[in-house]
Amino acid sequence: MSMSVSDNYNSLAVWSWLAAALLASQAAVLALAPRLLLFLAADSSHRTLTPLESFLALHFALFLAALALALLLNVPSDNLTVSAADTQPSPSHPLLAPLTIAANLSALLAWNTHDVGPLATVFFCSSLTIGLWGLWALVFAGSSSISKSTGADKHTSAFLFGNKSAASEQKKRLRKGEQQ
Repeated sequence: MSMSVSDNYNSLAVWSWLAAALLASQAAVLALAPRLLLFLAADSSHRTLTPLESFLALHFALFLAALALALLLNVPSDNLTVSAADTQPSPSHPLLAPLTIAANLSALLAWNTHDVGPLATVFFCSSLTIGLWGLWALVFAGSSSISKSTGADKHTSAFLFGNKSAASEQKKRLRKGEQQ
């Protein structure tokens, strides 16, 4: 029995939706009811979550939610038409936006957590690095903000950044050269 391309896409789409729903439900349980972990644990002598367990449950929930969101944003479809805009290579990654949001939120929460010692600082530094780099990639990487006349990056202007090779500065030099 052979499956058509449409059947393959449909089965992948169903898997994506189901996996995203399961990951989102696990994330919700970890974030909203972390004490359920104690109920499900075999050790009944432990009655409260330690600050470390609460911290790790919350941050694990954030990244599970980001993974669920990434699955939802990348559900395959059987519409295989390619437009002219899609032919341009895009340096994007399916996890870029969800992981950037989750990492920045994780960094904020780790910054405000004081009862787990240096672990919060380690989480803060690593999550902030991932989050800020992701924001940079979302804003600047692969952008079409390159001047057609000078080839300079339009994001780094001479006004704010003092960039002497900015497009506006190069255009000023070109105009002065034309006037002389």
